[in-house]
Amino acid sequence: MAMQIGPGGRGGKRGRSALAAEINVTPFVDVMLVLLIVFMITAPLLQKGVDLNLPDPNAKKLEVTQETPLTISIQADGKVFIQETETARAELTQKLIAIAGEGYEERKIHVRADKALPSGSLTEVLALVQTGGFNKVALVTDPRVKPTDVR
Repeated sequence: MAMQIGPGGRGGKRGRSALAAEINVTPFVDVMLVLLIVFMITAPLLQKGVDLNLPDPNAKKLEVTQETPLTISIQADGKVFIQETETARAELTQKLIAIAGEGYEERKIHVRADKALPSGSLTEVLALVQTGGFNKVALVTDPRVKPTDVR
């Protein structure tokens, strides 16, 4: 039995093309690039608070509760913020006493201090917080840095 070669040459059929079984991924890639751009633009905007260079952690993570803690931030130049409002150190105790007087004395306070801030300045603010009537104070560190082993 001999094989015949047709007019298209080499056994192919003339006028027929092979069926394309490929998926067009161009629309998928376009959508993914748009989503990437949207997330790259919105992610920095979602970070709220005062911009600080936090120290490396040497402690375990705090337990997260439903209530939002009061945050005091101290920049490297010594400026103090309650939440996102700048406050003079002389007024810090009076403002904290007013907040504690509204029934928030059992609320936790997170103190965020810049890494370049002298420890004496941090200690002074911690004393003002305690004088203001708050005893549940936690120091916040950078969560992106892995803690070192403390022995």
